[in-house]
Amino acid sequence: MKRLPALVISALLLASCGTNTVLYNWGGMYNSQTSKYEHCAYNYYEKQSPQSVCELVCIYASMVENPGGVKKQVPPGIYAEYGYLLLQPETAKAFEEHATNRQRNVFGFSDYGTSFHDLGLAMLRKEIEIYPESAKFLGPLVKKLER
Repeated sequence: MKRLPALVISALLLASCGTNTVLYNWGGMYNSQTSKYEHCAYNYYEKQSPQSVCELVCIYASMVENPGGVKKQVPPGIYAEYGYLLLQPETAKAFEEHATNRQRNVFGFSDYGTSFHDLGLAMLRKEIEIYPESAKFLGPLVKKLER
């Protein structure tokens, strides 16, 4: 009977050990506590520089192209955030003027204005397709942008 509490505690401690499963890919790790997505998004909102726009566009592209984690699916809201960023006119201009060659190679086109607009709409539609609960918010926006 004296061993029962020790066995229960041991079982609980061992049950808490295991692999750290990640449901979604957040662009890899920037450092031990921050994902690349968090780092780039913070820089974008903090600095609002053309370079931070280019970095964020590329991290979104990476997350969409290489969904990882256990679910092998893009995290909720990422298609919408990416699409919205691409639809901003200043995004295409910043990318055209300030993107590095490595960043330009992420995309197979050079007309960023039209291509980013089309890709942005496609990303909003994809968010609605994968996460139907977003249709109430994004549906009217997509209809307006399609006109």
